[in-house]
Amino acid sequence: MGPLLIDFEGISLTDDDKKLLQNPLVAGVILFSRNYQEPKQLNELIKQIRAATNERLLISVDHEGGRVQRFKQGFTLIPPAQAFAELNDLEHAKSLAFDAGWVLAMELIAFDIDLSYTPVLDLGHNCLAIGTRSFHHDADIAYQIASSMIDGMHAAGMKTTGKHFPGHGHVIADSHKETPIDDREKSVIEQDMQIFAKLIADNKLDAIMPAHVIYPAFDDKPASGSSYWLKTVLRQQLHFKGVTFSDDLSMEGASVMGNHAQRAQVALAAGCDLLLACNNRQGSLAILEQLMVLDKNQSLKTNKTNKANLLLSKTKITFDELTKSLEWRYRRDKLTKLNEKWADYASSNH
Repeated sequence: MGPLLIDFEGISLTDDDKKLLQNPLVAGVILFSRNYQEPKQLNELIKQIRAATNERLLISVDHEGGRVQRFKQGFTLIPPAQAFAELNDLEHAKSLAFDAGWVLAMELIAFDIDLSYTPVLDLGHNCLAIGTRSFHHDADIAYQIASSMIDGMHAAGMKTTGKHFPGHGHVIADSHKETPIDDREKSVIEQDMQIFAKLIADNKLDAIMPAHVIYPAFDDKPASGSSYWLKTVLRQQLHFKGVTFSDDLSMEGASVMGNHAQRAQVALAAGCDLLLACNNRQGSLAILEQLMVLDKNQSLKTNKTNKANLLLSKTKITFDELTKSLEWRYRRDKLTKLNEKWADYASSNH
């Protein structure tokens, strides 16, 4: 089993997609809005992916809520992370965050989707890439709300991915478009990182995704390609035992690590277990070629338990059954009300 997660263009698999999924170096897929029309189509697509190979692939999606929610029509709209504390006292915010974690996880699980890359643990709302995706600028408040969302996801049966380690919130630049540099002092960056440290100590993070951000006070490489951040800090100092994902290696923020093949090699050497390569099929194929060379030379070290730890143990309920349950309806109604409050708030503040 290899380390690469790939994407594809359409609402069903092409023959090329199916062939690619059969490559033993492909660990799974990440889905996007372009892969979704409505629940019945998604159900068929997941069945196609499962049937493409005997290996159980990891099926994942960015489904945080707010502006980063890939499936909307027919799904519960999850409020943006900022809405929980912005519009409620802390205890109510935590309760709603639990509801959001449970609902988003249960709805995905009902389609046999293993993982959402959630929650965002970056602090503050100024970064162009983060904005309303952040729970709060205060680390302790953000920690408490994120912890509740994680509890909701775990209660539903889904693993969690904290992102973007050690913190993306204080750079203004968008790492989708350039490589941001966080020039702050060591002590300030370490303070931001404490939300990750506390959740790791609580044993609540099953996976972590590092940032395509350079922190010159520590290292000259982006965290996503830095053995200092991923091995020295994350593994040795914070004792993180879960899975480390690269962020999308096709993002401009990763370009300082070279071409696609080089980015993959740097990320693996730095300590990433699983690699995301999206929105550039030629780039994904270049990475696959590089992985095949490493595999042939027996220098590709992959840990099968990494992916296995993130897979669903079982699909508990169908989507139709879920949407008839009183628990789902109760939690969904609370989230719908929060979304309505947020829409009013956003329109009156802009």
